Amino acid sequence: MNDLASTPQPPPSADRPARQRKPDWIRVRAPVSEGYNETRRLMRELNLNTVCEEAACPNIGECWTKKHATVMILGDVCTRACAFCNVKTGMPRAVDPFEPENTAIAAAKMGLEHIVITSVDRDDLPDGGASQFVKVIEALRRTTPDTTIEILTPDFRGKMRRAVEMICAAGPDVYNHNLETVPRLYPTIRPGARYYASLRLLEEVKAHNPLIFTKSGIMLGLGEQRLEVHQVMDDMRSAEVDFITMGQYLQPTPKHAKVEEFVTPKAFAAYGAIARAKGFLQVASSPLTRSSYHAGDDFARMRAAREEKLTRERARV
Repeated sequence: MNDLASTPQPPPSADRPARQRKPDWIRVRAPVSEGYNETRRLMRELNLNTVCEEAACPNIGECWTKKHATVMILGDVCTRACAFCNVKTGMPRAVDPFEPENTAIAAAKMGLEHIVITSVDRDDLPDGGASQFVKVIEALRRTTPDTTIEILTPDFRGKMRRAVEMICAAGPDVYNHNLETVPRLYPTIRPGARYYASLRLLEEVKAHNPLIFTKSGIMLGLGEQRLEVHQVMDDMRSAEVDFITMGQYLQPTPKHAKVEEFVTPKAFAAYGAIARAKGFLQVASSPLTRSSYHAGDDFARMRAAREEKLTRERARV
């Protein structure tokens, strides 16, 4: 995840390292459309945060022009400091009680058929923020009952089982939790989390409700090896994950983990082909892929793929 700057940068100074030059396939235009500005105004009016802004997503111009936005609940300050993430770290403010209703209002005004809700980590809260996810889901069901709901949650460290139980009972259509990278890189890239704890969370979702689609993603370009990526795919399939996303890691600032490799579109396509062969219902693999990029279209394809799979299984009985 990175800023959108593609204009020439000033020469580096002694106290500011040079930015890595991005290849042509990773560059995007800065957002300038009226649709982008309308989405931005609506988020400000309703006092909502978005991961699009906080994580400096390169797709923000395209998505906001189409009035698609990923709402980030529980504030804009995270209790963790992952080496890849641009979200602020510190002591978060109190949870906003108006956030669930304002999220539902935003979904209604934007006419969303599919909405993605994510959050910062809130290790300071007794339930890790799970009850706020529940309230948001309930508000959306009341206000925009036809909108399908995808959530992207943290790992709820030390509170996972109860948090997953609460959220699954609220009935999201898709439960996403990203593994982010391969196990070997966790100590430096995701030091506050544990790889196998995240896998267990995804398993717990399926144990509570097998009908909820599960989704997970990883970033490439952090120094992972090809066979390590294949192993992550196998681990996800063992946890019955339905949908895998793979995208290029982009360094938000010189203080964050550096890009070890710009993975080519051809290599992303090869990873995608392997993932499909391993049995995922849906695969998104490209340099600009992010967890919620084209999420609504991908959800429709995933739902259709499940129906097709069930039809084939019934025909064999």
